[in-house]
Amino acid sequence: MEGGAPYNPRTVEEVFRDFKGRRAGMVKALTTDVEEFYQQCDPEKENLCLYGFPSEQWEVNLPAEEVPPELPEPALGINFARDGMQEKDWLSLVAVHSDAWLLAVAFYFGARFGFDKNDRKRLFGMINDLPTIFEVVTGTVKKQVKEKSSVSNYSSNKSKPNSKVRGPETQVKHSKGMLPKDEEEGLDEEDDDEHGETLCGACGENYASDEFWICCDICEKWFHGKCVKITPARAEHIKQYKCPSCSNKRART
Repeated sequence: MEGGAPYNPRTVEEVFRDFKGRRAGMVKALTTDVEEFYQQCDPEKENLCLYGFPSEQWEVNLPAEEVPPELPEPALGINFARDGMQEKDWLSLVAVHSDAWLLAVAFYFGARFGFDKNDRKRLFGMINDLPTIFEVVTGTVKKQVKEKSSVSNYSSNKSKPNSKVRGPETQVKHSKGMLPKDEEEGLDEEDDDEHGETLCGACGENYASDEFWICCDICEKWFHGKCVKITPARAEHIKQYKCPSCSNKRART
């Protein structure tokens, strides 16, 4: 596991920052790094756990040896179930246990450093504003219906690559056209309403109109270009985009 001195967040903001970092690392393991994560969870090895770190990194490792451990421990033996169920069901199971572990760690810090009722309520409110890892991995966030309608709207454009991307330039091409200024402003507001709750399939963060996004043609999830290492220029030459998760699934079948 990560070396260095133990990190002990003491305020609500510090605990939430710790939560976000660990969550980002675990989301990465179960989405963009899923192939590497899958390989590391060898059922022939001993009981393994998935750890997330405040630095947004993840690690598959044996549980802590000290009793009691310094922090609550994640679910034990996630590797044993890997080959006994469908991959998507296994990843969903790991995601649920990861969500439970993240909450346990956050409220462990809260208890250790004397958070009162209001502090705990505020911490849970901040945590609850983020989608769970399970929601990110399974795509069950409420915005799914909005995503599908936006896909159909964009697909009316003949240029397939452009119909699957979002960003400042694509909004001009697909949403505004040569409309009068008043109508353009109205479309801007509609676009913000329609896509505001769209979440990146990799990091789980909200859609922002000033960022480049791309949609997977297989699972129809949207991703930050930076999260899947796709630039707007590269997207122009992609006929059918497959996200890392869909690409890895296809490679193993």
